Amino acid sequence: MSFVPSITLNDGNTVPQLGFGVFQIAPDQTAAAVRSALDVGYRHIDTAEMYGNEKEVGRGIRDAGLDRGAVFVTSKLNNGYHRPDDARRAFDATLSALGSEYVDLFLIHWPLPTLYDGDFVSTWNVLEQFAKDGRARSIGVSNFQVAHLDRLAEGSQIVPAVNQIEVHPYFGNEQVRAYDRDHRIATEAWSPIAQGKVLDDEVITRIAAAHRKTPAQVVLRWHIQHGDIVFPKSVHPERIKSNFDIFDFSLGSAEMDAITGLDRGESGRTGPNPDRFDFIPD
Repeated sequence: MSFVPSITLNDGNTVPQLGFGVFQIAPDQTAAAVRSALDVGYRHIDTAEMYGNEKEVGRGIRDAGLDRGAVFVTSKLNNGYHRPDDARRAFDATLSALGSEYVDLFLIHWPLPTLYDGDFVSTWNVLEQFAKDGRARSIGVSNFQVAHLDRLAEGSQIVPAVNQIEVHPYFGNEQVRAYDRDHRIATEAWSPIAQGKVLDDEVITRIAAAHRKTPAQVVLRWHIQHGDIVFPKSVHPERIKSNFDIFDFSLGSAEMDAITGLDRGESGRTGPNPDRFDFIPD
């Protein structure tokens, strides 16, 4: 089993740097995928209320025969539940679905600055309550830009432990990553391989050939050496294992720089811009 390094968060808790994501995995496939990931050696699972598969994540952990405390579980607040009382009910539903008395990390999924009168600070204040009563071991945010983080700092007591944002070689998101670094906020990278768009890039395929690794393994290794917390997803056992096998090689500084140099700025973004995103599921 590969050794997975841990990141120490600003609240003193630790999180495995490589995790397993379940975004867009159908509920009827989630438990088996989680079980496969845990069998390989993953000990960090990233889910969300809006993914609709929290219950199956909990089942997958139990099916693997692991104690709850052996697995770091992240979930995120549904966009439709930012009002404080709604957030409390949604959080209770997350714990119930997971079959757990606590979650290791709970995030505001999106800031939604054009909705809820632009108020995400009162939502964060509710998450602070979850942290204080121990039902969320750590709390953080997802898709928060620098201006959003500054507003949180003005109206709260707890600095987010993490900020989960889009990061990959075509979109380094360096302004937000720099803010996170300066404020001891760990950066988690979603869409780590740009939905597959970077895997045919000649820079990455050349480096992969040199190391006798797949392009996906090279990009994930770049994230690890970049300091990101990353969680690839797949429902295929062989790919789940391949994504985990990234600790038997390292990239040189020139290779790291070459991959970082692929950044296309805003045009490289594959997901929505957090300043404008306003989706609320039915």
